[in-house]
Amino acid sequence: MIAGRPRASDSQLLKRHRYLFVCINRRADDNPKGCCAAKGSEDVYKVLKAELAARGLAKLDARVCTSSCLDQCATGVTVLVEPDHFFYGHVTVADVPEIVEGIASGQRVERLVLTADDLAKS
Repeated sequence: MIAGRPRASDSQLLKRHRYLFVCINRRADDNPKGCCAAKGSEDVYKVLKAELAARGLAKLDARVCTSSCLDQCATGVTVLVEPDHFFYGHVTVADVPEIVEGIASGQRVERLVLTADDLAKS
């Protein structure tokens, strides 16, 4: 109980199936690692959020959140999908409809999923 209010039961809580964390980290232009923001991550975030809402998927299926560095600079724009615990990499605005369709169908967009080799580069 918090401040005299009863605690909501688990069945009453709004739980989303997935959370998509979009790295919007920004570094100096001369940083050798680069950054997702310079590769268009802020636009990816905005379009992904809008597309999920337009398809009615934002309430229960997925929530799009911004994130600072996800340590995948070599593969940016990077999106971490939880609780599935995988990364999409090299994401562009053009990829958003396919990602949203994947959320709707419960399927990953395999061509965007980072491999163990990709993850080792960062």
